[in-house]
Amino acid sequence: MLGLFGSKSLLGLDIGSSYLKVVQLKDLKEGFELELFDFLQIPPNVIVDDAIADSARLTEAIKEIVKKSKAKTKNVVISISGHSSVIIKRITLPEMTEEVLNENIRFEAEQYVPFGIEDVNLDYQIVGPAEEQGQIEVVLVAVKKDLLNSYVNVVKDAGLNPVIVDVDAFSLENMYELNYKTKEEKNVAIVNIGAAKTTINILKNGVSTFTRDTSIGSSVHTEALMRELNISFETAEKVKRGESEEGIGPDHVEEILMSASEDIIMEVTRALDFFSDTPEIGSIDELMLGGGGALVKGFKDSIAARTGLEVALVNPFKNIRIPKHLEIPVLQSVAPIASVVVGLAVRRIGDR
Repeated sequence: MLGLFGSKSLLGLDIGSSYLKVVQLKDLKEGFELELFDFLQIPPNVIVDDAIADSARLTEAIKEIVKKSKAKTKNVVISISGHSSVIIKRITLPEMTEEVLNENIRFEAEQYVPFGIEDVNLDYQIVGPAEEQGQIEVVLVAVKKDLLNSYVNVVKDAGLNPVIVDVDAFSLENMYELNYKTKEEKNVAIVNIGAAKTTINILKNGVSTFTRDTSIGSSVHTEALMRELNISFETAEKVKRGESEEGIGPDHVEEILMSASEDIIMEVTRALDFFSDTPEIGSIDELMLGGGGALVKGFKDSIAARTGLEVALVNPFKNIRIPKHLEIPVLQSVAPIASVVVGLAVRRIGDR
């Protein structure tokens, strides 16, 4: 969804179920400079199962983070995801021009979209020639209109202008492309663990070949701490991040977190196994963790032990110039939570 007006630099706004994140990047001759980065916790149950449950409170939270971050531009890039409302399919079609494909895409999409074609917004991108001669590979994206409209309307109600709507999985791909060298013939899995969902994007030669959203995230850690320790949501969030609380032993916390991690790890390994069982693709070579769940103590080591893979935390600011006034320890300590929003901030009006 493209707007007609806007400055070159756009504000990336990642609307998670637990945090809002904003990033703005300035274009340099070579690469980008960080103009601003901020995040804000939002109350629980404002977003439930990827849907906005309380639009008034979300609107106020967006206004608050814009004010807190001192963002100047009103033009924003947002993204959506959801295992039941966003469909991403890589399909093979007979070779045709983009003009012809544009006329036929709704007909082609009907075979792959499990709900009424009139109820979705469609987009696509031609990846390139398929292995079979005379065929092309196309990435097809279908998003339920009611989900898309609800997010667009909340952003507009907050006084902003949503000029591009992206998908979380592709934002991760953009972030990776900006910060990491493409590894030829290597399959890299980016696993972004939010509060209520985990987004997986597997890149082959730097290009997305498999995506999946699962409806489980780091809220399982918070809920387990609340239940086992009889503490509030706010205290559980602090403890989860490694902050000490009087009367709560770190060993007990780690034990609870390790147990709660099992459900997420099981979901991730199931997706990785499904991918690895595809003969023409092969196995995963490296796993990169992003999102707030990546920062949970012991999680990185647990998933490395279970998968047997080399696991690294994503640094979405790796290749971005950081001005001195923004060089604060908190930037690097929470960097993985910015994995999606950095991928949004690199977008520009008119690109694909």
